Amino acid sequence: MTSAGSYQPPSLPPGVQLTPQMLNVISRMARARHAPMHTLSPQDARQFYEQGSGVLEVPKAALPRVEDVHIPARDGYAIPARLYAPTLEAHLPLLLYTHGGGFTIGSIATHDTLCRELARLSGAAVVSIDYRRAPEFQFPIATNDAWDALQWLAAHAGQWGLDTRRLAVGGDSAGGTLAAVNAIHARDAGMVLALQLLFYPGTTAHQDTDSHKTFAHGLVLEADAVSWYFDNYIPNRHDREDWRFAPLLAPDVDDVAPAWIGLAECDPLVDEGIAYADKLRLSGVAVDLEIYRGVTHEFIKMGRALPEARQAHADAARALREAFAAV
Repeated sequence: MTSAGSYQPPSLPPGVQLTPQMLNVISRMARARHAPMHTLSPQDARQFYEQGSGVLEVPKAALPRVEDVHIPARDGYAIPARLYAPTLEAHLPLLLYTHGGGFTIGSIATHDTLCRELARLSGAAVVSIDYRRAPEFQFPIATNDAWDALQWLAAHAGQWGLDTRRLAVGGDSAGGTLAAVNAIHARDAGMVLALQLLFYPGTTAHQDTDSHKTFAHGLVLEADAVSWYFDNYIPNRHDREDWRFAPLLAPDVDDVAPAWIGLAECDPLVDEGIAYADKLRLSGVAVDLEIYRGVTHEFIKMGRALPEARQAHADAARALREAFAAV
């Protein structure tokens, strides 16, 4: 990354290569020479991410129902949320979506286009929440907010005209972690979920898988950024053994909701996503695992540039439709 004309892509293992479109995206990112995320303050990092979040997205879908609402948390905090519905019909099924961003950045706004697309393609309503972020609010606040939101929706989303018998959880990256944890909480509470929809979820305690080393640099999610995110959110490394941060360490995942898991091949998180799929399968949980070749972390928000992103949107929406139809 020495100059605009001399960008060299990172070396990858034999048999692994970026798609031409993905390589073009990464080359453009490198040539822009932005300050690395982990060198910014959390506030500046959030602003930077929000400013760039829509650049590579598919066009923002116009939906007949988009409402900003609030959901009460256990401590009285009003969690900001946005409801998306692809039709004005009553009794739509519902996906609770938790955005990615290392528990530090990301928001309803940064994932607005993605949530619209999931609603449009699946025919389901989507509720996206702004759970509280680190470092102002550290572990387990984000986890608690996500679980509080799911419990409230299960009990009260009928007042918005939604079908609380057909519920699913989903998220990407750190939001995928929250969704996976919600699925375990739901199982423990006797709440039946139709699906857990996980885009490249974080599941390990210490980011020590082979893929964290193989894909550590030059592929959108940098190793230093991962460390920065988690130092913000859960600075005591011993606390990272808590399964609510690392669901791969959950004592058991028997009888949790079926899973659709979408991973990027060239992603530090790919190994832990595969490991979590294996853990679920070994417990008898139905798992549909898709690995999108030649793309990196964050690819699902690059649909304007990457056909793999558009395919992942369609695959996830199909999984939601099938899961809700089976209820």
